Amino acid sequence: MAALQTTFTWIAYAVAVVLLMIIAAIFVFTYQTPRDRSAAVTTVCIVTLTALLATVLLLPVDIALVSSTSSSRHGRKKDWATVEDTERILFTLKVVYYTLYSLDVLLCLIVVPFTYFWHEEYDEVEQEEGTQTLGKKFWGAFKYTIAFILLVVILFLVGFFVPIAKGTKDVDLNLDYLRRLLAKNRGERALTFSLGLLITLGTILYVFYTGAGLALLPISFIKSAPGISAPRLAADTATQLEENRERQRQLEGRNAGNPDGLSNKDRRELEILTREERTLVRRERLAAEASGEGKSKIMKLWTKVEAVFRPIKLLGGIFLLLIAILIWVSMLLTGIDKAKNSICKRRCGYILSQIQIFNPINWIFLKSSKVFPVDYIIVTLLVLFLFSSSVVGIATIGIRFLWIRIFQIRKGHTTPQALLIATVMLTLIVLAINYSLAAIIAPQYATYGPQTFCTNPPKHPGEQPNCDAHPDKIIPCSKITDSDAAKNVCTPSVVSFFLDRITVNFPFFGVVDFWAQFVFLGVFLLVFLLSLFRAPKLDANQLDEDAEEEEEEGLLASTGRRFGATWEDITGRSKSKAAKNGSTARRNRDDDDDGGLED
Repeated sequence: MAALQTTFTWIAYAVAVVLLMIIAAIFVFTYQTPRDRSAAVTTVCIVTLTALLATVLLLPVDIALVSSTSSSRHGRKKDWATVEDTERILFTLKVVYYTLYSLDVLLCLIVVPFTYFWHEEYDEVEQEEGTQTLGKKFWGAFKYTIAFILLVVILFLVGFFVPIAKGTKDVDLNLDYLRRLLAKNRGERALTFSLGLLITLGTILYVFYTGAGLALLPISFIKSAPGISAPRLAADTATQLEENRERQRQLEGRNAGNPDGLSNKDRRELEILTREERTLVRRERLAAEASGEGKSKIMKLWTKVEAVFRPIKLLGGIFLLLIAILIWVSMLLTGIDKAKNSICKRRCGYILSQIQIFNPINWIFLKSSKVFPVDYIIVTLLVLFLFSSSVVGIATIGIRFLWIRIFQIRKGHTTPQALLIATVMLTLIVLAINYSLAAIIAPQYATYGPQTFCTNPPKHPGEQPNCDAHPDKIIPCSKITDSDAAKNVCTPSVVSFFLDRITVNFPFFGVVDFWAQFVFLGVFLLVFLLSLFRAPKLDANQLDEDAEEEEEEGLLASTGRRFGATWEDITGRSKSKAAKNGSTARRNRDDDDDGGLED
């Protein structure tokens, strides 16, 4: 039975990873620009995001496997769960966690930067001339990546030799749980330090991007900006276009009898009106295309279906808003609980022995964890909600250095460089989500799940306690306890133990990560209140830029075909190719030449 449950748990995790890869691919293909796609950039972004989300979603697997060793109903270990079996489960989870965390660090600090420089090294002219070899391109990208390799080496060396924080030595280490948190292996300490630093950096991004996105995502469903197919937009554009052309006719008519032509003032005004006319024509064409004109019946039907299901979108936005508020309340309650009842406060990163204040999300997770994979599905949806909120926050705020916007993240208009930088930001943010989920949003669930222990003394030494006649003596497991029964029954999850190890060995990270959660709550509240009183507006300038970009792409494509035909005429390559391929290729070339003459 135990082997069957373990196998089922890992199969569910494998299915979730496949779904995560599909979601990551959808995100990448949705946001990247079609005209500047790179196979290397696309692959690296998908693999990186999949590895990150897989790391976070290992939490329910961790809880399910650890909790399977005990019976929460009776508060004791199951008969098959010997010490060796429990250690084997924990060892397997540790191997998977260390592998995924190491992969996350490698992808974030080495692979993604190398891919960025690899894409930057691409030179279209040298590529066509054949002077840019694969080795030259590899070395050009690698020499810039050396700095990031040195950064990783320095991080691990610092973590390898850095001593335990002085304040930690003052903590009462007679407590078994805290004593086991101190990393004795220097290799583990190096990885602990590196991940602690990355989680802290990610927390800074998490506070602003995810905090803002968590408020904006539901509001965007409830108060959707008018689409470009709105009749009012088409009517306004038609009115402005008519006024523009009427003004042009007035200028031309007023100067019709003037032998000197238009005055300088009128000429400048006419030029402005002409440019404005082109912009309005493009906007009118976009409005017509969005309304379904010139499209297939399927696309017209899809437009009508979107309009029909718009009330469902509104209800979905209200539901997401309630979830966001529930997350906010749960984080606030846990934050207050930790600040007030932590066993060692800032000296160990505000570790909480047991929840003293009711946490609604933690309660929901504990109840659902009794029937796997219900909790797995809920955690997956919650992680994807926070991930989507982070994406919305990055898309809204943009990639900035202080107040300067460096890159803009938009659907179908994100450059490969911006996509790679956004992937690094999401990497750090997801690590911060991992900490927030395990330490703030649902701490009891993330540590012990539904595990309980019996406080009734055993009848004979060496036997397990029996609470069948005293169900009131079955209590939830906690981190700090003097009960021998709890030490024998309660097994903390690997992820909670690892995160607590970061905060105990390096309390600075724990203090920053903990108090940053209150800043997160403040950012969410501020953005939420502002978005309530700010009506969504259609960005007409952005529509004009998109239309102009599409027009430029069409002109560039047409120009490229014409230059390609001219180059073939000069070099004569098409003739030699036709002679080589036979009469079929010759016929195709003649047809192309006839088409060019007609143009």
